Amino acid sequence: MTEGFTTPIYLVGVGYRAALEADPRGQLPGFTGQRLAMKLGFSHSVYVPVPDHIKAVVETPTKIVVSCNDKQKLGLFAAKVRNWRPPEPYKGKGIFVGNERARRKSVKKK
Repeated sequence: MTEGFTTPIYLVGVGYRAALEADPRGQLPGFTGQRLAMKLGFSHSVYVPVPDHIKAVVETPTKIVVSCNDKQKLGLFAAKVRNWRPPEPYKGKGIFVGNERARRKSVKKK
């Protein structure tokens, strides 16, 4: 891809990690045969298959860079990943897309 749109996805939180791996189910129709394997604080890993129109690169264990020629499809994929752990206002943890920042709240006082 020489031109297109790129969006970084950040995983912020203790133990939050991402890796790109081959999908053991093989290449499904409409997908690249790869999947994002993420540890997000659940008791299990979360797997998100990468569509064939999206190019995903895991630069660091907490930063995923996704790129695509279609801005809408790129945003839909990023939102699908973000929905697993949306940013949370009290501790500032979660999955952040682009330059998104969590609006921090103070703890309720007695």
